[in-house]
Amino acid sequence: MKAEILATGDEILTGAVIDSNSAYIAQKLEEAGVEVVRHGCVGDNVETIAAILKEISTRADLAVVTGGLGPTLDDITAEAAAKAAGVELVFDREAMSCIENFLKTQKREVIASNKNQAMVPKGSVCLFNFVGTAPGFVFKIGVCLFFFIPGVPYEMRRMLADGVLPWIDKLQKERSFSLVKTISTFGLAEAAVNERLVGLAEEFPGIRLGLRAKFPVIYVKLYVRDKDEDRANILLEKASESVLNKIGKCAFSTDGKSMEAVAGSFLCREKATIAIAESCTGGLISHLLTNVPGSSDYFLFSGVTYSNKAKIKILGVAEATLQKYGAVHEETAKEMADGVRRVAGATYGISTTGIAGPGGGTGEKPVGTVCIGIAAPDFVEGYRFNFQFNERLRNKKKFAITALDLLRRKFLV
Repeated sequence: MKAEILATGDEILTGAVIDSNSAYIAQKLEEAGVEVVRHGCVGDNVETIAAILKEISTRADLAVVTGGLGPTLDDITAEAAAKAAGVELVFDREAMSCIENFLKTQKREVIASNKNQAMVPKGSVCLFNFVGTAPGFVFKIGVCLFFFIPGVPYEMRRMLADGVLPWIDKLQKERSFSLVKTISTFGLAEAAVNERLVGLAEEFPGIRLGLRAKFPVIYVKLYVRDKDEDRANILLEKASESVLNKIGKCAFSTDGKSMEAVAGSFLCREKATIAIAESCTGGLISHLLTNVPGSSDYFLFSGVTYSNKAKIKILGVAEATLQKYGAVHEETAKEMADGVRRVAGATYGISTTGIAGPGGGTGEKPVGTVCIGIAAPDFVEGYRFNFQFNERLRNKKKFAITALDLLRRKFLV
């Protein structure tokens, strides 16, 4: 089955709101064995929406449309669907009952605009909304079966799970299993990752390869679809092993985990603890680590020691070190890491000191320079990198993930 996804709304069309719904729906449809062939976006205009629905109705087996089912004047999706099919809007008692039941749980009264939400194209079937006032509906236009669902993300997800996916499952005469493997990589540019994986599809017929960059991480996505689930799993595992061999230590997760989650899992496994001293990253490493559920098992302390005075007073960095080498240097980073480990009583200490930019660089230490220290009971090491990004936030992200990657690699030895 081939599917299309259409997001409606001026706020999405203009970029005021990021359309995360379509990505989520595409993923769930792929998992259900449905091939997603196109995503679209359209503003709040009845004529335009109707025209696009007509186009989709001639080429897709099914479509999922989000947005425009609310109680306001710009919620016009039902009207556009009726126009596309050449039918009238009718009052749906089931949809009204759904709205009334939800409002009752919220101790709110039904108003006129809520009643408008129960107006749907003639011949449609109601999809119940248990977490909002906007019922969805299923409606056939041309050869395509359309699922119209809310644009509010948590309402969309619930209706997709409860109404849309079970319906699609019944439609499929011969279910095919669609599996996805996500391998997270760091340390290689997207072009370099692609270069290493050239020929993978030929090596493993049936595997579809995709790369997705979410700075500074590159995700390798492996897709396979087969009527035999065991055969699909075997093919996916073989292709995954090949990718790992080609990428090497730059691959840090085979299930899409973040770098901070992987570093945390190593710390848990070793029953180790960590403390962080940050200058140029401004607390970003600590923020990433503490975003991981269960991080209280290993995260002890964080200090943003931005000034030299703070480095000396809090971490015990020698004043002579700062005078001789400056704040941005491997020796300073080493003393910061050792100091924060000692202060917190942690197994490991990590530090960052650098120049995020856009100003402050020199010929010897240009913007993008970062020095990272790692301290443990049996070693203290310092590293220097230069990434040469001109954007401050990109440099901070790169610095932070590089520090966590250095820690991760220590566990691989």
